[in-house]
Amino acid sequence: MTDETSEDAFFRELGGTCAELRQAFARHVGLSPQRVQVLVRLRRAGETSHRDLRRALGIDGASITRLVKEFEAEGLVGRRLDPADNRYTLAALTPTGVRVADDLVRAHQAYQERLLDGVTARDRQTVRRVLQRVRANATEPDGR
Repeated sequence: MTDETSEDAFFRELGGTCAELRQAFARHVGLSPQRVQVLVRLRRAGETSHRDLRRALGIDGASITRLVKEFEAEGLVGRRLDPADNRYTLAALTPTGVRVADDLVRAHQAYQERLLDGVTARDRQTVRRVLQRVRANATEPDGR
């Protein structure tokens, strides 16, 4: 006998799905989730400080520095001191890095399409509305 309520089952499924999705694409392309995040972020934002990468991605500073240095050694990222404030280092994709990041974005789009195979547009919209409502409830002080 289980005491799991329908609410418990909903959030267990939602949490499990979110946890799996955070890792699944990175496994699919053979990279760590952090490597994917940094490459895609640099593709979208252009030249970015390590500090801004840390804030945007929620990755600690030492990990950002390590990842950017690894990408630099691989020829995917270039770094330079911020001319406005030399306490900060800026990172930007090289032309090779842009190609790799573009490939990741295309692969991600195809992966998302595969994940949603058999899910109707109507069902997708319903799930989006439910998730938006749950998020709003979580951020509103009285839940309404």
